[in-house]
Amino acid sequence: MHLIVPFAGTVSEAGRHALQSLALPNLEQLLARLSPGPALGSDEFSPNTPHELALASAWGWLDATANTTETAAENTAALPFAADQAAALGLPGADLAWGLLTPVHLLVGSEGISLTDPAALQLDEAGSRELLEIVRPLFESEGFALHWAAPLQWLARHPQFDALPAASIDRVIGRNLLPWLPEQRSARLIRRLQNEVQMTLYTHAVNDRREAAGLPSVNSFWLSGCGRLPVDTAPARRDTVVDDRLRGPALSEDWAAWCEAWRALDAGPLASLLRGGMPARITLCGERLALPFTPQPRGWWHRLSANWRRPALHSVLESL
Repeated sequence: MHLIVPFAGTVSEAGRHALQSLALPNLEQLLARLSPGPALGSDEFSPNTPHELALASAWGWLDATANTTETAAENTAALPFAADQAAALGLPGADLAWGLLTPVHLLVGSEGISLTDPAALQLDEAGSRELLEIVRPLFESEGFALHWAAPLQWLARHPQFDALPAASIDRVIGRNLLPWLPEQRSARLIRRLQNEVQMTLYTHAVNDRREAAGLPSVNSFWLSGCGRLPVDTAPARRDTVVDDRLRGPALSEDWAAWCEAWRALDAGPLASLLRGGMPARITLCGERLALPFTPQPRGWWHRLSANWRRPALHSVLESL
């Protein structure tokens, strides 16, 4: 089993302070039995998050033996999560280039334009489908094919998505959008469509109804997960699990809730791994790095001394 834990660490000073009082005994014991491998990622300013890089590596999209702290290309590579989802849904043209459109609420402030957590939109299937049909003509007139996948997931197919780097939405929530907008010449059409969607939805009756119900308006979309699936990859998906319970508290900077989610993760899945004694791989991901820990053959002395050779847990999490 390979367990990937996004937002296991943070660059927030408040979050790092909260970490100091956090006890995670099961994780600490597990790490004592495992060996760290090469880190993935670089810094908190790269378009791809470390947990996305870890998942792409597990699925065979990246060279798992490469140390991407020294390989900038992998930090900015287009990771085709949208094409993967299209293939899973059996959509036509799944071998072509796809992108993921997330309906969002953009907030204009004195320091720029920011993007709020899409989960706060509370979009249901009916509302999401209605919004998609409103903006569909804007995309189809430019040759895009749109497919509804989930309330916060619209899939789009277009040649311009081929190898187009686009920042993960986890990078932009709560932050100024300008540094994260794609600058490539091929992204001009996407930026124009973002403007047209904003103008179309700004005064639309669907948003009048949402605001009357006390809900945020849906006034734009964010593009991510672009590209086409690599050929001849053999991902071990059944054995890879992403536990993202730390994501919401980390993005909202609710560090008390983040610590509580960490304790629940430690008492739940991590305790089960520890009790089961089964070989497991754990990848801890922060905003800068993803650090894998894997089982290694060890002699009797290494097993006996594991309890007093445990890695400094807080140092590991702070390094992420």
